[in-house]
Amino acid sequence: MKKLPSSPLPVDRVLGELKRALAEGRGAVLVAPAGAGKTTRVPPALLGAPWLGGRRIVMLEPRRLAARAAAAHMAKSVGQPVGKTVGYRVRMDSKIRPENLIEVVTEGVLTRMIQRDPALSAYGLVIFDEFHERHLTSDLGLALCIDTRGGLREDLRLLVMSATLDPEPVADLLGGAPVVRAKGRLFPVKTHYREVAPQRSVEAAVAAAVSDAARQQDGDILAFLAGASEIALVARHLDKRLPGPEWEIHQLYGAMARDRQDRAIAPAAPGRRKIVLATNIAETSLTIEGIGTVVDSGWVRVARFDPATAMTRLATVRVSRASADQRRGRAGRTGPGVCIRLWPEAAHQSLHARSLPEILEADLAPLALELALWGVRHPADLAWLDPPPAGAYRQAKQLLQKLEAVDAEGRIRAAGRSMAGLGIHPRLAHMVTVGTREGIGTTARLVAGLLEERDLFDAGASPRDADIRLRLEILSALRRPGSDPVFSASVNRGRGRRILRWAERLGRRIGDAPEGPIRPDKAGRLLALAYPDRIAMAAEGRFGRFRLSGGGGARFPGAEPLCAAPLIVAAALDGRRPDARIFLAAAYDRETLEEQYGSRIRSVEETRFDLKTRSVVCRRRRKFGTLILDEERLTNPDPDRVCRTLIGGIRRLGLDVLPWTEPIRRWRHRVLFLRRIDPKGQWPDLADAALIDTLADWLGPFVTGVFRLDEVTPQMLQDALFSLLHPKLHRELDKLAPANMTVPSGKRRSVDYSGEVPVLAVKLQEMFGTRNTPSVAGGKELVLLHLLSPAGRPVQVTRDLDGFWQTGYDSVRKELRGRYPKHPWPEDPVAAKPTAGTKRRP
Repeated sequence: MKKLPSSPLPVDRVLGELKRALAEGRGAVLVAPAGAGKTTRVPPALLGAPWLGGRRIVMLEPRRLAARAAAAHMAKSVGQPVGKTVGYRVRMDSKIRPENLIEVVTEGVLTRMIQRDPALSAYGLVIFDEFHERHLTSDLGLALCIDTRGGLREDLRLLVMSATLDPEPVADLLGGAPVVRAKGRLFPVKTHYREVAPQRSVEAAVAAAVSDAARQQDGDILAFLAGASEIALVARHLDKRLPGPEWEIHQLYGAMARDRQDRAIAPAAPGRRKIVLATNIAETSLTIEGIGTVVDSGWVRVARFDPATAMTRLATVRVSRASADQRRGRAGRTGPGVCIRLWPEAAHQSLHARSLPEILEADLAPLALELALWGVRHPADLAWLDPPPAGAYRQAKQLLQKLEAVDAEGRIRAAGRSMAGLGIHPRLAHMVTVGTREGIGTTARLVAGLLEERDLFDAGASPRDADIRLRLEILSALRRPGSDPVFSASVNRGRGRRILRWAERLGRRIGDAPEGPIRPDKAGRLLALAYPDRIAMAAEGRFGRFRLSGGGGARFPGAEPLCAAPLIVAAALDGRRPDARIFLAAAYDRETLEEQYGSRIRSVEETRFDLKTRSVVCRRRRKFGTLILDEERLTNPDPDRVCRTLIGGIRRLGLDVLPWTEPIRRWRHRVLFLRRIDPKGQWPDLADAALIDTLADWLGPFVTGVFRLDEVTPQMLQDALFSLLHPKLHRELDKLAPANMTVPSGKRRSVDYSGEVPVLAVKLQEMFGTRNTPSVAGGKELVLLHLLSPAGRPVQVTRDLDGFWQTGYDSVRKELRGRYPKHPWPEDPVAAKPTAGTKRRP
């Protein structure tokens, strides 16, 4: 293929180059910055291309709102309503007809399409729009399409479009596809940086920046915030700051009702100005007309999966530079604009260049199920920009085995095929499948809807009851024909009706799932099917806190009825450590646990060391995961196991917990001294590290039958240590490192071997009459003399006694003889008689 121009091209030239590239090859990459107009112009311009062979174009959009908006723009460009030439399919909504030539779909829909028809027989071109967002399902969709093209459809064309993605790796993944670059049409955008004071909330800073822009700038305002709760708070601030009919304040996030989303992106009413408070849903794909100012909080909420807890938590993190530039570009679509960034300009370069691909941080269970359905045992069999992390993928396969979706080899089972066809998370699909089989499918589908959609209670509602049974009762009331139940103001009726419609569609997808009564009392049973690792038992003495069967703890944010439940199933948690916060749960019971998971309950004999009582505890326990269901004390535990456990406890606590006496310590120091001066001899190593390492060998035989640390006696410790010394070495020890030494006064004084050299502390007068410094180790080591005053205080420390008599004694004598007149202070200490007493009276 002829090399394409590398410099950016006007959009008309771009379309021509794309047609040529796709006609000559099987793929292309389009880099089209904001304002290039590619979403609404590229697919219609490619209709009728000979290489399509009469087949359709399917375009993947990452979000439902963006998919509907893109379909509407393209339909308008060809002068038709949505549903004729251009249709769309998104979750819970579609406008598709047989005559559609362009279908705009969301990522999950594309996965279902290609799984049902791996050859994508009806389609000649698959377009991946906004690929820089790197959603997990878009990476999967591209991998599956590349695999299809390699084995089933050589003529299938793939076009990847992005504003900010580095195109070269994608082009390489597509087999060296050409890269076409489009010129953007943005007007200049002036950027201002504002640092938010530490004591000020981000929401207050956004509200202030929007208010200032409302007074100082023309046009509408778009503000980016992390999530729905932040948006609601800023909206309340602005209602107070900008009263009056001039302003329309709209909220925009993914879980909103479609009509509210459509109003948010529609032009403001004549004579009015609009403020749109949005998440990153408005960052790409959407065109909100009339935006002249963007206020960027600099934050985004992302889902991060923690393999250690098997939970996904929402983390609020800084945006990347690429995302910040996308947001900034929203202000320059229709004229010169202003972008206000709520962070210092100096901090901008410290932002990550791009956001991490979702495949590196997400729960991979849905991906693993799709790959098993595709017939792939290992992700390496497909082409990826970033392969799934091995640890997270391995954990995902283990979950699928527990859910009976795949066998031990990772092959798809019949149940797994049914689960994959539902298009929901494997956990929920398993719950719905089994629930349908048990005759409570309606309740199972509604529970799935409650977990897939946003909560029935609006954000910020207080108090909030986490019990999912309450929500099922609300849905039951909403489902009654002709009823108009009265709920608290925090209940979102529209969301409840959407969940009911979603559950009905899911039932139709299953096919043979008749509608039945809603059974709130079965909520715990159903949740346990989806989340066996989140069956939780109340923590003793800790109200509202629970231990999870999969490990870790969980708690309710506040007091509520479920806090007193002995067993619950926690469905929605934030994944924080050490105690995740529980947002949705249901009560559970022992009988149901025994029925559902009796085969997974293990009876184990456990011998452990209790640090609190410092004793060995031997019990037989019935356990489900980490939960202890029952336990009883063992009356005849294995003595060897008890001994090993006690030794392990001592090892954890350290040698100081043993009943050391002063004689034992002094004996140990004597042995250590001899080993220090004769490391190659027969003296054992009694240092702490060595004793800890060999604890079972030297102490174990002497504490057999002992359960408690306070039952270990000094005699046991002494016998154990003495056993380390060969009998003949005991005599050598007394000879070479005597515990006591006879000094010239005739008294026996102890020798301290605990330091670097042996120390003999003796009253100065007891050493009269000798010039020689005492020695040990057969004369090899002089002791360090601590010559004491009559009061027992050292007056000289020396290993040269003769030198002291000659040079130091006179000054000591002059200083002390007046203070201690009852004690002898002869002028010639070498000629004097040693004494331990005072002067004799005449």
